[in-house]
Amino acid sequence: MDGLTVTEADLVVYVHPSKANKVRHAVLRQLSSLLFTYDEIFDGVILAYEIDIPGEHAKILSGLIPYLGVKVKANLLIFSPRPDMLLEGKVVKLGKESIHVIVLGFSSAAIMLEDIREEFRYKIKHGAGVFASSSHKRHVIKTGSMIRFLVKSFDEEILHISGSLVPPHTGCIRWLSRHGVEDGSHPDRSLKELKKDVKRELQGEGITHSAQGEKFLNQTRTHKSRKRARE
Repeated sequence: MDGLTVTEADLVVYVHPSKANKVRHAVLRQLSSLLFTYDEIFDGVILAYEIDIPGEHAKILSGLIPYLGVKVKANLLIFSPRPDMLLEGKVVKLGKESIHVIVLGFSSAAIMLEDIREEFRYKIKHGAGVFASSSHKRHVIKTGSMIRFLVKSFDEEILHISGSLVPPHTGCIRWLSRHGVEDGSHPDRSLKELKKDVKRELQGEGITHSAQGEKFLNQTRTHKSRKRARE
């Protein structure tokens, strides 16, 4: 999936003097406040991080409360969708006029009828609406399907994506993979292979978005913190 990158950053995190004996905990707490929100500096949504505090010293800032400026080296997993990128997500709602998708458990996407290629026809099967291909009868998109779609636009303020199923290499991922249709994306790797492509798209988006976010990122923070504590 496109839109996932790892960014190296040199940060300064401001820590209250009362937390001087728990600097790592205070830094992690500050960085946690950035998760799952759009950050203009990094031009994307921060999903996870790994940090290193290279020194034991901090700069004391002048002021009424002399905060400590702690230098931090961080690897940040950034979600930054752009037009014409290919994303993957789970269909959560489907109707005659649109398909609604959740991406990585937190970002919503909508694909309107005019952006669904003509081979897909809306039908009622077993009492539920689906979009079925007129060219390949087994290519069906229904509620619960994991699909690949093209990004048209991304609203940073509400984290909403406008998508398209017009390109031929978009549609139900299961059908596409069985018929050798790849997305062709090869993003730069690292940060544990982009957190194993964000836990394989959060195990097929099988976890509710609030639970998934906490589970995935708590695992990241806890694992890294314990690892450093043992060193």
